Amino acid sequence: MQLYELLDKFEVLFKDDERFADLRRFFIDKDENSFFRVLATMTDSQIVDTVRKLHNDKKFNKDCISRGQVQSKTWLVEELQKLNPQLGTVFLCAGWYATVATMLFETNLSIKRILSFDIDKSCIPIAEMFNKPWYEKQWKFKALEKDILDIDYNSLDWNFWSNKNNRMSYTITDVPDTIINTSCEHIKDFDKWYAMIPKGKLVVLQSNDYFDVPKEIGHVNCSKNLLEFEKQTPMSKSLYEGVLDLGYYNRFMRIGIR
Repeated sequence: MQLYELLDKFEVLFKDDERFADLRRFFIDKDENSFFRVLATMTDSQIVDTVRKLHNDKKFNKDCISRGQVQSKTWLVEELQKLNPQLGTVFLCAGWYATVATMLFETNLSIKRILSFDIDKSCIPIAEMFNKPWYEKQWKFKALEKDILDIDYNSLDWNFWSNKNNRMSYTITDVPDTIINTSCEHIKDFDKWYAMIPKGKLVVLQSNDYFDVPKEIGHVNCSKNLLEFEKQTPMSKSLYEGVLDLGYYNRFMRIGIR
């Protein structure tokens, strides 16, 4: 029996469940909206809703939800949940679309605010779409176009223009409690950047050994193994470190006190 024939049988059996009608529209009519409606019944994650809105946009880089990216960030979130630290104000460095911020917000971890920094201004509106509920909640999330080497990790002032209040400018001062960087392999002057982080901050860092990638991807700071990554990221106290085998490369992670 073909799958569409099984679907026909189940649709009759569960005639009051609209999901089967949506499944039919997806399988038979290739209706993508039906696919996302079914997904929405399985999870209320902001990630699913944002991908629904963006997945046909040619400017949207779907690699942000590739298996490797999702597994790496899920790993980070799961290990932080085990440790259950007070994350407080988080500086997410080289944050890209800030999907890891979305995943953190959708846990019970204690978070005051997440600021995501990326040098690519095209990432900013997409990051704020992924984190829209928290962006709209008194800027519990904000994405900023900024080189992470130009940030004061002791205290940062940033300005926000409010269109709702006659374009009034607000200056907000944030002192980070936690520094997250899941893109250490992309940081050209990594040693300089890491030295800028004050002692005592909680740091969450990921890198990889994925040397064999096209030059334009920008893996300029890969580590050969976890030991090499340890030497590059000295900490006064290590809370977690490990390796995630992703098949064609390994992802390294360290969590600890700088």
